[in-house]
Amino acid sequence: MSDTTQLSRRAFIGIAGTTLGAAAFAGNIPSMPPLEPPTRNQPNIDADSFTEEQLETDVLVIGSGIAGLFAAVKAHDAGARVLMVSKGRLGSSGLTPFGKGVFSYDKDNATMTPDEYLAKVADSAIGTNNPVFTRQLLEHSADRVAELKEWGFFDSPLCFESFSKPMRERQIPTMERIMMTHLHKQQGRVVGASGFSLDENKIFTFSAKTIVLCTGSGGFKANGFPLCDLTHDGTIMAYNIGARITGKEWNDGHPASAKNSGSSYDNWHGQIEELPSTTSEQVNHHLGVDMNYSAHVNGGPVSMGPGNKSEEKTTNVPAGPYVPEAFRQAGPPPEAPKTRGLSALFGSDKPKGPPGMGSESVGGSTAGMAIHKSEGLVPIDATGLSSIPGLWAAGDALGSYMSGGIYTQIGSSMAGSAIQGAIAGEAAAKASQPMTRVSIPADKIAQTKTEILAPLKRDSGYSPAWVTQVLQSVMIPNFVLYIKKERMMQAALAYIEELKEHHGPMLMAADRHHLRLAHETMNMIITAEMKLKASLMRTESRCSHYRLDYPEIDNEHWQAWINLYKDDKGEMQLEKQHFDKWPEFA
Repeated sequence: MSDTTQLSRRAFIGIAGTTLGAAAFAGNIPSMPPLEPPTRNQPNIDADSFTEEQLETDVLVIGSGIAGLFAAVKAHDAGARVLMVSKGRLGSSGLTPFGKGVFSYDKDNATMTPDEYLAKVADSAIGTNNPVFTRQLLEHSADRVAELKEWGFFDSPLCFESFSKPMRERQIPTMERIMMTHLHKQQGRVVGASGFSLDENKIFTFSAKTIVLCTGSGGFKANGFPLCDLTHDGTIMAYNIGARITGKEWNDGHPASAKNSGSSYDNWHGQIEELPSTTSEQVNHHLGVDMNYSAHVNGGPVSMGPGNKSEEKTTNVPAGPYVPEAFRQAGPPPEAPKTRGLSALFGSDKPKGPPGMGSESVGGSTAGMAIHKSEGLVPIDATGLSSIPGLWAAGDALGSYMSGGIYTQIGSSMAGSAIQGAIAGEAAAKASQPMTRVSIPADKIAQTKTEILAPLKRDSGYSPAWVTQVLQSVMIPNFVLYIKKERMMQAALAYIEELKEHHGPMLMAADRHHLRLAHETMNMIITAEMKLKASLMRTESRCSHYRLDYPEIDNEHWQAWINLYKDDKGEMQLEKQHFDKWPEFA
């Protein structure tokens, strides 16, 4: 690329406040916030008043959604002493409360054999799925659904009572409203974790033989989707101790509504008051960025809600000779299409977007989140063991590629989380039994306390809210996050690196709530860096990753996933992991 097409870091930062704010989609992100110079911190709690408590367990489960529930239950049933810790409430935080469909494969009455189903998923995902985890969905979903029925999950729109039943029966302790910030590694494996209470001035250190991360995915706290308490906390904790992370170039395409930011989510998952139900096999090609492409080529204003409810209308994608191959499932295009362009690919004979969503919708309400199960810790075996010995992950915290880089089966996210949580919990419990506990050194505990409380102790700095607004204004525009090209991503990366190097270390907090926000904001900054670097590396378009400057699928070079890790110098590194080489690394 010539010098004339590149924006310098200084030039981009100088113009971003005007260009990004003006170009942001209505209803999705704030315009660039006004300049906030470093201001004096005025804490209303005393950082020196924080007490410390240390606890021991065999298996530590971090997260209390459906993956965390099954991880805790199955680890207990395998004979381990288990402790669950969560930033939110049991069954009431993350995305679990909003998942109203749970996939169940009925082997006796299925419309597809397992091999047929696997072939269709691989076709729709353009090869990006990991068939080991796709097959788990077929083999275990009915059993997990049967347990959920026994616990009363399908009898109430809320999860708390049904999740509490197996936890109470087994007397598994749960500690809620604990913001986890650090994982500890000694002798080459994970040995514990630390975090702080959101309700009292206390820091907790957990000594554990094994850990299962069920911390979900995350985003950039965009409007229109109940994702605001998920900020990739588990992923970044694991990355910081050397775990490999994957899937950051993919984008979840849940649409948003310019008039009612929650309406599109309701159409997809049902109102929170609705009872959960099961779904059966139906392979789709959902939640990609085809609607974002339509918005890009048509221009604004863009309606972001369901087509049948919006008063604003957009036209179909203009007819033309070019068809982005990455916006459809693999295989030949439909014969003799009546129209050209994207509309030819999403006609009556091709997979369509989410139910009830027309071409008037555009993805963006989950900005910062990838397709369910396509991002998170890289597994090195079928149990969800990460590249760090003793550390497992499950659900949306595990980059299992169960569906691939596109969402192929409605209800598979909830079912997949339950299945992976159960498998990981049992594996972690069995691994813990012969293991000798390794103590966390006192100096590491002291250093962790210093890092946790640093935002409270800063005399001056930047508020998490302001830094988050800057990050949103840089990352969420359609022409940066969804319809990608090198020039804009490099420019955005310059801004994110500035936040990471300068503003992140100056985040300040006046109380426990803002202390949580400070740590979440830093996690989002690192996630943004990951997304931009992975998107720059993948020089093709496939599934929910689209590059204007590389619009074709490149099977010669890109039948591979992208992994990221922190090297010995603390620098972010990227590598390919070829589809047919798993679990081997490059």
